[in-house]
Amino acid sequence: MKRKLQAAVISAAVISAMFVFCILPELAAAEAGLPKYTTTKPPFSEGIFPCTSCHASMPLNKERRELGFHTEIQLKHAQEQRWCLDCHEISNRDMLHLANGELIPFENSYRLCGQCHGNIYRDWKTGIHGKRVGYYNGEKTYYLCVNCHNPHSPRFKPLKPLPVPAKPLDITKVKGSVPVMIEDKKIYIPETNK
Repeated sequence: MKRKLQAAVISAAVISAMFVFCILPELAAAEAGLPKYTTTKPPFSEGIFPCTSCHASMPLNKERRELGFHTEIQLKHAQEQRWCLDCHEISNRDMLHLANGELIPFENSYRLCGQCHGNIYRDWKTGIHGKRVGYYNGEKTYYLCVNCHNPHSPRFKPLKPLPVPAKPLDITKVKGSVPVMIEDKKIYIPETNK
């Protein structure tokens, strides 16, 4: 039993070492060959960027703790407990960092998101997930993940569905419209004679 446990621990250590020393560099090399994407600007909160305007004078503290500042941020990202410095670079707060330590600007945050959300990253690059604007066969601007998802709490809030559309024959019976408030927007729904 003891030997099986030792073998399992050694196997886990070997797998971890392979990931850090073999797989992460391969991922970084593969990423280096990818095309550069023109993206939108990150939607920073008013007066919050550059981060170094406040953080430059603060001592570096890597300890996980409850923050005295940024109390409006509710960190609900993934099941496990995340921490600011999992993504934000401690020595240069105007940058993010990948798992391999590479520093990236906020405009390349899609690479950071793609480390854990690989299938969505693949879909984003091909235009299946997210939004992009531009030309069919020309330059495009890709919206960053953070343009739609809050990076600290990325799950969308539940949406209230719109009413069922009118059947084609019922359109001839429309007598007016009724305003309905959905997400603080007034939408006019056709009202029909029954």
